[in-house]
Formats: sequence, C-alpha cells, structure tokens
Amino acid sequence: MLVVGSGWRFLSGISYYTCRLANALNTRYDVGTVLMRQLLPARLYPGRERVGRPLCDLRYDDSIPVFDGVDWWGLPSLARAVQFMRKFRPEVLVLQWWTGTVLHSYLVLCLAARLTGVRVIIEFHEVQDTGEAEHRWAAAYVRKFIKPLLRRTDGVVVHSRFDQKTLRETYGLSTVPLVIARHGPFDHHDAVVPEPRTPGGPRRLLFFGTIRPYKGLEDLIEAFATLPGDYHLTVVGETWEGWTLPAELIAASPAAGRMEFVNRYVADAEVDAYFAAADLVVLPYRRSSASGPLHIAMSHGLPVVVTAVGGLVEAAEDYPGARFAPAGDPAALSAAIRDADRLIGRRHADPSSWDRTVAAYDELLSRIGVPLPLQEADTTTSSNQTVPVFSADLR
Repeated sequence: MLVVGSGWRFLSGISYYTCRLANALNTRYDVGTVLMRQLLPARLYPGRERVGRPLCDLRYDDSIPVFDGVDWWGLPSLARAVQFMRKFRPEVLVLQWWTGTVLHSYLVLCLAARLTGVRVIIEFHEVQDTGEAEHRWAAAYVRKFIKPLLRRTDGVVVHSRFDQKTLRETYGLSTVPLVIARHGPFDHHDAVVPEPRTPGGPRRLLFFGTIRPYKGLEDLIEAFATLPGDYHLTVVGETWEGWTLPAELIAASPAAGRMEFVNRYVADAEVDAYFAAADLVVLPYRRSSASGPLHIAMSHGLPVVVTAVGGLVEAAEDYPGARFAPAGDPAALSAAIRDADRLIGRRHADPSSWDRTVAAYDELLSRIGVPLPLQEADTTTSSNQTVPVFSADLR
C-alpha cells in the first residue's frame, strides 16, 4: 500500500494522521509513503511564519520507505514521485483528501497508478477545507476537477456517517464501495503525566487548535465570562484567515485576568504539557467533520465538552468523559462546562483504536478485490466487529 498525504513542512493535523495511518497499516501490510511537501506558495499559507520549522516529534516506522516529497508546481518532484511509486510497486494507492491544493498532483498519481493496474482509494477528511471553500474560484475548481479523480477511484474511506452523507450529497456518490473508519487515537501526544488538581485550586479549561471562524472560540469566551471565579481558561492556537475576533474578545472580556492566550502553533513537547495541565478540554466548534484536538484530549483521558456538530458526535459518543452542547449557544456551553465538573479528576478510557481503522481497510480491500495478507486471509469479521459498508453514486 502506498499512502499519500500531508508532509511535515506544512504541519497540520493531517500530517500527524497520515503518519499514524501509515504506521498502523504497516503492522499488516507493506507500506510506503509519498508526502505532499510544498502545498502552495508559502506566502499564501495561514501559518507561513512556521513553514519548515521542526515542531513535530512523530516519525514514520523505519521499515516504511518515504518520498518527501511533492511540490505544488509539479516538476521534477511529481515525476520523481511517480518513479518512486513504480519502484515500490504497490497494489493499492491511498490518497488522503483534505485540500484542493493537492488535486492536480493526485490526478497525476491516480492516472499513473491506474495505468499499471494499481487500485485507488481516497480517504476523505472533509469535502474541502472551509477556508478554501469561501473562495468561489477554489470551490469551483475542486468541484469540477475532482470528478475525474472520483471516476477512477475504486474505494472511499470516511470517518463518520455524517461524512458519508455529506459526500453523497456533494458528489452524488453511489457506485463505489465505501467504509467508515473511525479516527484512531492521537496517543503520541500522551507523554506527560497529567498534573493532579490542587484541592480548592482553579478549574483549568483548555481550548486547543487553530483559531478559525468555524471553531466557535468566541462562543467559549462569552460562556467563560459567566463561569465562577475559580475557573481558568488557556487558549492555545494559531490565528488563521485573519480571524482576530477571539483575540479582541479575550482582551475586552471582564474575565481577561483568568485567561491565558498562547497565539501560535506549539511544538509537540508543549502540546503534552498543555494537556497535562488541563482539567477539562472545551471544543465549541460551529461545524466540523473531525477534530485532532478531540482525539488528543481523549487519548489523555481528559473530560471534554464538545459541540454536537458534524462527525464529532460519532467520534465521542462512546467516550465516557464527553459532554455535548449545542453549537453557537454560549449559555448552553456554560451549562455543559458546569455539568462536566463531575468528570474532572479521573482518567477516562479512550474507545478509539487504530486496529479498527486497519480492520476497516481490510474490509474495503476485500470488497474491491485486493487479497489480504496471508495471516489475515482466513480471518472473518465477527458479528461485534462489523465494519459499516455503503454504496455511493459517482457522476
């Protein structure tokens, strides 16, 4: 299997996911990786000041050959990626989809794969990046040119029933096998023992992640001002898309003295420390297909208040430390935070599993006619391990 996804230069949650997925699949398959290195001109990237900085400690398994990587202008990197693929000789090409900036490169890789009989799978993290979709030309470009990619796709992977429904409505999918593979744990961010809460000390809330219009941070800032004085809020995140409203609200809030604002993309070692210091994670998204910070929180066993939007309900519905709140409702968010007090002080079991992700891929590969590894070929899926499979319409 050759997994293609985000590289380390433009570091994001998809960079981590691509690595974790490749490492998980490598426990059962021979895996190689092609990384998308230079996604677009750095000056156009919201996090341009940190492009190329060594912020990540995660690594690919030593047994995984890695091509790093493909640049948006194509030559010579894309030709070299095709050569890498032909040398690796995969049976399956797995494309991670999250942004239209990779579409032209994926079309080339897909065509090269199909010409040599390689099956193609696309794993969708969202239909299109929300910031891109705000630009009419970018949305039109993706909707037009993703169609030839989808026509050459043998299978699709999504993270939730919500994503499956969204893809069906957006692209009219109906004939290609599709499986739901729940997001695996982000337990690579669990290297620090959580700090014990001091009796009578502040309740330590944490918001973590990029600061964008859909993240709903302004709702949390308004809700936080209604909480008692023994609550403390730490906001850790990099501002994207010029969304400075949360920063302005923090500065003007009557509770500003109880808030700490770390307005940058933090390195992995700091991620561990911020989650270890938190009592409760709050994620007030207005919309979302998936959330890396949610999975970091669950891997730490922390209680989390998350809005009931998109695929987040399915991601956290089996997590005993989760409490849900309606989106865009600061009063309800405040009530959910107070209700979650009872969850503070103990570690909650994370139900997510990379083994289940690999099992979902097993199911999809079987459906598209790719033989499973010998050690798995005579293993059937038991009734309590069934992977949901759907059909979809490509037009």
